[in-house]
Amino acid sequence: MQVLTVATRPGRLAIAQTEIIISALKKIYPDIQVRIRKITTKGDRDRRTALWNLTDTGFFTSKVEEALLAGEADFAVHSFKDLPTRHRDELSIAAVCERHFAEDCLIATVPLNSIEQLPHSAKIGTSSLRRAAQLKHLIADLHPLPIRGNVQTRIKRLDAGEFDAIILARAGIERLGLAERISLCFDPTQFIPAPAQGALAVQTRSNDTATGKLIAAIGDQKARTITYAERKVLATMQCGCHAPAGAFAKITDARLEICAFISDSEGKNFIRRQITGPATQADKLAEQIAKDLLNAGGKGMVM
Repeated sequence: MQVLTVATRPGRLAIAQTEIIISALKKIYPDIQVRIRKITTKGDRDRRTALWNLTDTGFFTSKVEEALLAGEADFAVHSFKDLPTRHRDELSIAAVCERHFAEDCLIATVPLNSIEQLPHSAKIGTSSLRRAAQLKHLIADLHPLPIRGNVQTRIKRLDAGEFDAIILARAGIERLGLAERISLCFDPTQFIPAPAQGALAVQTRSNDTATGKLIAAIGDQKARTITYAERKVLATMQCGCHAPAGAFAKITDARLEICAFISDSEGKNFIRRQITGPATQADKLAEQIAKDLLNAGGKGMVM
């Protein structure tokens, strides 16, 4: 019997995501045993600072990575969108698991079928400049307001009347069994998500080839291709993980399509581009769309 330790954040969503990875491993290695080591990050301690006011990277991941590097765990599970695009050489992404629900969703206090049905000057809770800029671009009189805390805390604040609606990643809502609270889901080619949103990344030490090989068995090559392409867009623009920018990629019949945007914080100077080409050229396509965005005026909005 092989016993491994996995490092993860302590919240309910992080644990649910870690259990997904453990379950996938057990399907391939029935005798494996995995112990969960909970690591509290800066993001878990600081639940007041608006994410768009943060200046450092790895807010939700660096402490977990440090535990892995220190040998306190054999592998780590992350929401891939939280990992900085510039990775540590001592660590490797051994697996990107099959992605479900890349899109954002809206949870509102009243039933609605479209965002246009929100009340005039509606207060929308979001922790993301990317979401706020797209909201303002769609409907100028909406009022995005910062909200922090776990999913359950945000929903409680919505139910308490602090907001008319909140925007969250659909993947997290689904993984917590709260799908019935979703009012509507956005088309990810129109309301563009964060790069790698909805994907789980499993990280190992680069020199631990045995564990890396074991973890690689649960990886999904299609998910790796599209998430790496999305992250390449952000890395090429060098605009930081909290900037009002996003990228979404999908593969259809060996063709890769990437939709991406960059904007000012108010959604007034909004630049969107789309590119399609062979999936085998994902890296080049990502670089090209990023350069197109920058040349179209995005250079002046890079943060």
